[in-house]
Amino acid sequence: MDYYIGLDVGTSSVKAMLTSDCEIIGTVSRDYPLSFPHSGWSEQNPEDWYNESIDAIKELTADIDKSKVRAISFSGQMHGLVMLDGEDRVIRPAVLWNDGRSEKEVSYLNNEIGKDFLLDNTGNIAFAGFTAPKLLWVYNNEPENFARAEKICLPKDYVAYMMSGVFATDTSDAAGTLYFDTKNRCWSDEMLEICHISEDKLPKVSESYEPIGNLKKEIAQELGFDEVKIVIGAGDNAASAIGTGAVSDGDCNISLGTSGTVFVCSDKYNCDRENAIHSFCSANGKYHYLACTLTAASCNKWWIEDILKADYSEDVKQYAGKSDVIFLPYLMGERSPVNDTKVRGMFYGLSMNTTREEMALAVLEGVAFSLKQNVEIIKSLGVNITRSGICGGGTKSRFWTELLATVLGIDISVPLLEHGGVLGACILAAKGTGKDISSAFYGTKEIIRPDTCLTDYYEKKYLKYLKLYKAAKIIDE
Repeated sequence: MDYYIGLDVGTSSVKAMLTSDCEIIGTVSRDYPLSFPHSGWSEQNPEDWYNESIDAIKELTADIDKSKVRAISFSGQMHGLVMLDGEDRVIRPAVLWNDGRSEKEVSYLNNEIGKDFLLDNTGNIAFAGFTAPKLLWVYNNEPENFARAEKICLPKDYVAYMMSGVFATDTSDAAGTLYFDTKNRCWSDEMLEICHISEDKLPKVSESYEPIGNLKKEIAQELGFDEVKIVIGAGDNAASAIGTGAVSDGDCNISLGTSGTVFVCSDKYNCDRENAIHSFCSANGKYHYLACTLTAASCNKWWIEDILKADYSEDVKQYAGKSDVIFLPYLMGERSPVNDTKVRGMFYGLSMNTTREEMALAVLEGVAFSLKQNVEIIKSLGVNITRSGICGGGTKSRFWTELLATVLGIDISVPLLEHGGVLGACILAAKGTGKDISSAFYGTKEIIRPDTCLTDYYEKKYLKYLKLYKAAKIIDE
C-alpha cells in the first residue's frame, strides 16, 4: 500500500492529510499565530508554516509503514508575499492575502499603469490582496528590505522550498501574483519591470501535478521516510477544485467559508474586462474563473455571535419568500465583483415589525445574492453553469444550501467527502508519481434542487439588492 501526504498551508493553521490509493487514513491540524501590527495589516512568520507542517507529518505518520510514503504535495493560501535573503533567511513577516495596506499601490496599478494594460499582460486587474501591490508597498516603504530580497515566493512554495531545496511554484498560485502572464502560463516581463524585480528572484514555474524534486535526505531521515517526491501543488481554490472534482469545462464549485468563492473551470482562457472577476490557471493544466466575496460565513458568525449573541438560524425559514429586508454583505469592503475596499454593509427595508429572524434570513440571502452576482457575470462570459459543488463551514446549515440553490437557480451537489484543498493536495501528490486516485474520492451525498415556488420572489429581491451598492457608493463619496 502506497501513501500520499497533502499539506494545506492555511491562514490560521496547516492541515495535513494522509491517504492511500483508495481511502483517507487520517488528518491532523496545527495552528499558528496571525499578527495584525497595524489596522488593516495581516502578517505571519513563514517559519511557523514549515515547523508546524513537519510536526503535523510526524503525528500523521506515527503508526504507518513510513517506507510506503511516496509523495507530498501542497494546497496553500494565495497571494502572500514571502521574501528571503541570500542565506534563505526570512527578511520580514509574510504579508498575507487579507492585508489591506497597499491601497495606494493598487490605485497606481489600476489607474496609472491602467487596467487594460494589466488585463492584457496578466488577465487580471489589481487588488489589495494580490502579491504585486504588496511588493510595491515594500519597495516604497521598506527599501532596505526590498534590496535584500534574493528570493520572492508564495506561502506554500516557501514550505516546498524548505522541504526540497528546489525553488518552484505552480501556475495556479503564480496567476494570483499579478506579475504572471496567465494566458501563456509564464512570468510577465512587463509586470516584472513595473514591480522592480527580475525573473532570477522568482521560482521556476511548474504545473500543479509536476514533481519538482525529492524531500531533502536529512528531513526524510528525521521523518523516517525513504525517497519521497515533492509535488508543487496548487493555490487553495485550485487545489479545492481537484479535491471536489471541479475539473471539466463549466464545472463550478462554491465555497461558503469565512469568505465565499465561486470557482468555474474553463478549457479556454478568457478574462473579464468589465468586472472584478479573476482569471487564473487551474491545477489540471486548464484555466478557471474565480470570484471572491470577502465575508460569507463570517457575516453569519458576526450576526449570531457578536450582535444577537444567540442563534436564530432554525427560525428563519418561516420568512423565506415573505420578508422585505435586504442585507449588503460588505463588512470588510468587497473584492468581487466591485473591488471596493471602502464600501461597507447595510440592512435595507427595516420597519417597526421587523424581527431578528428576518434580519438573520437577510444575512443568509445577502451572501447568496453576492455569490449570484458573480455567477451571473461568469455566465455572461460564455460559460454554461447548470450545477455546482459546495464546500465550507456554511454548508453545515442545510437551509442556507437550499437557499443558495434557489437564489442561483441551479442544482447544488453536496460531496461525500468535504476536505477540499488538502484532499486535492493528496490527489496531486499521487498524480506526481504517475497515479490517478481521484475516482476513489469523488462522490455525491445529495443533490439539492431550487425551490421553483420562490424563483420569482428571489429574482425580484435580487434586482433590488443590485441597487444597494450604488446607494452605498454614493453615501461613501
